[in-house]
Amino acid sequence: QAQVVESGGGLVQAGGSLRLSCVVSGLSFRNYRMGWFRQAPGKEREFVAALSRTGVDTYYADSVKGRCTVSRDNAKNTLYLEMLNLNAQDTAAYYCAATSRPLGDSVTQYGDRAKYDYWGQGTQVTVSS
Repeated sequence: QAQVVESGGGLVQAGGSLRLSCVVSGLSFRNYRMGWFRQAPGKEREFVAALSRTGVDTYYADSVKGRCTVSRDNAKNTLYLEMLNLNAQDTAAYYCAATSRPLGDSVTQYGDRAKYDYWGQGTQVTVSS
């Protein structure tokens, strides 16, 4: 049975940084494309970042480009999201997701949450101003 577990969220001041982690079990992690999404209260879940199975190809939402770095360690079955210069608009629950579906080489493809089959329970990030 697949398990996707995020960690690393917390309360941080504006301008600070956080590193989120996502550990996947019960799946052949290296065969899955991975993504980060977030959801603020009263808003739809939105794409943050994603990467290919090897981690060579990465994709970012415009709102986080230049401030976030997504990476993976296939030996540890772990996905990461490094976030810098956080602001109040980054406050949300952050979700890790996995898909084995073939995706085209685009933010549109990797950013489509409907294409992801496995989701974690989320980790809360709160940025205080």
